[in-house]
Amino acid sequence: MSSGPPTGAPSSALERDARRLHDHHGQLKPAEIAVGVVVGRTSEFFDFFVYAIASVIVFPKLIFPFVDALTGTLYSFGIFALAFVARPIGTVVFTAMDRAYGRGAKLTVALFLLGGSTMSMAFLPGYADVGVASIWLLALLRVGQGIALGGTWDGLASLLALNSPKNKRGWYAMVPQLGAPLGLMVASALFAYFLSNLNAADFLDWGWRYPFFVAFAINVVALFARLRIVVTPEYAQRFETHDLEPATITETVRVTGRNIVIGAFAPLASFALFHLVTVFPLSWVFLFTPQTPVRFLTIQTICSTVFVVAIIASGLIADRTGRRTVLAVTAGIIAAFSGFAPQLLGGGEAGEWAFMITGFALLGLSFGQSSGAVAASFPATYRYTASALTSDLAWLFGAGFAPLVALALSVRFGLVFAGAYLLSGAICTVIALMINRQLVAHTS
Repeated sequence: MSSGPPTGAPSSALERDARRLHDHHGQLKPAEIAVGVVVGRTSEFFDFFVYAIASVIVFPKLIFPFVDALTGTLYSFGIFALAFVARPIGTVVFTAMDRAYGRGAKLTVALFLLGGSTMSMAFLPGYADVGVASIWLLALLRVGQGIALGGTWDGLASLLALNSPKNKRGWYAMVPQLGAPLGLMVASALFAYFLSNLNAADFLDWGWRYPFFVAFAINVVALFARLRIVVTPEYAQRFETHDLEPATITETVRVTGRNIVIGAFAPLASFALFHLVTVFPLSWVFLFTPQTPVRFLTIQTICSTVFVVAIIASGLIADRTGRRTVLAVTAGIIAAFSGFAPQLLGGGEAGEWAFMITGFALLGLSFGQSSGAVAASFPATYRYTASALTSDLAWLFGAGFAPLVALALSVRFGLVFAGAYLLSGAICTVIALMINRQLVAHTS
């Protein structure tokens, strides 16, 4: 069996500074670990949603003005998917860096790459300025985001799960997931603010760029919040006892490959729904209704509170019924929701509100437990790396192409086919949970 980096592996200056900060303030409490996890995930999802929103309301006009709005949006969604394709590559690269140079160096490089790639989009020239080079630049920066996301895996979600009481595993599993609605809330509110206070020309010229600047600042804050945790004695001890050791990719796949594949399909209902209530409806409303994007972004901002409440509720319910039960039941409800979701989205203002509220409630219940289910079935020695790979594949299969496929199918065959795509994700989740009976042992 391969071993992790030696305890004397070099650390970055930021990691040493974080250790001194930790020494000054004393031992971290679980609540502080939770705060660090949420801050880190919020920064990642903020970057994600800033790009996602721009891919609907900015890039089709700025980067693809030579085609119609629909085609430009489909092209934009194609580039959107590149980050999910690149993410597993980032996991391979940064796992090797983790083993060679330590967690601090890995996180520092990954988060600066993520923030730098996102912020660089703020300087992106349009097609009118540099022609096809603007498309290649956008694709390159999107790949940079994906590779960086592969390196932001820090094992803190696993640390929370490992340190949680047996009857509180569902509660601690949902904590990292709170970063998604918080990131969505901030990103949607920022874009809504600039859209409502600038005319169309000024927004397309410079207004849309400001949220990308904000992303870099948030990533710096997240870096220090996470570094302070990964150098704590608790984390170091888990690392040294192999609970959070970055095993080699080849050995991890050889030993846990079957569970990685099954684990990647277990949360597909949640991950497919994730994009079908965030990115896809924004594109549909923007392209095919007279509603303004400001109005829909405001709806998203408000409904993000439902997302938060539902995630918290998932933790409480999972500790009573088990995480596997929560995932299975919500997958069944999501399957039912897929049958009438298209009618709601196409049903005017009232229908849009019903679609978003119901969708975010179901998403929170299922997404709140998706990470816990993914990490639960791996041997301790491989948990750190296997969880990262499983998360990469789950996002790739369940979410990476969801906006592109859903929009293309809906335009070609009608909104009902977006529901069919969601139904396929729910079926995959149920099948994966039936196969992976090993999850049952970790639900009580």
